[in-house]
Amino acid sequence: MSQLEVQAEGVTRAGPEIVWPLVADANTYCHWGPWDDGGYRPPAAGPSRQSSIQWFRYGRRTTSVEEIVEVEEPRRVVYKVVSGLPVKNYRAEITLTPTSSGGTSIRWVATWDKTFMGKLVRRKLRQIFPEIVTCLIAAADNQEASNDLS
Repeated sequence: MSQLEVQAEGVTRAGPEIVWPLVADANTYCHWGPWDDGGYRPPAAGPSRQSSIQWFRYGRRTTSVEEIVEVEEPRRVVYKVVSGLPVKNYRAEITLTPTSSGGTSIRWVATWDKTFMGKLVRRKLRQIFPEIVTCLIAAADNQEASNDLS
């Protein structure tokens, strides 16, 4: 079966040492991103580890549950959706790459099976993914600026 894909990319002036804690801890996502709530099941302190189960509530009706598949600190997190989205074989990867200027390039990409519901989900995620990356960049840039003032 063919796959659908959504991705967003951006660059922050903050280094990976600042971006990684934001990406690697599901407990922080609702502080910097568009989610209303989130964390781990069972509740736990971050960062995410392989086989961790994390959840995020977006709006009043959507709660996705995800399993961490791979973690390569401080560079990469891969997860799959366990429930909450009407898609099959959803797999996403967040990659952080240091830039020559000391910042970090962020790439967030997800793929899943091409189904009718999958096409509907793609429409929404095409809007949400750029918002997520923009929020992550803003949070990292703000933290970088705060560190510069210290």
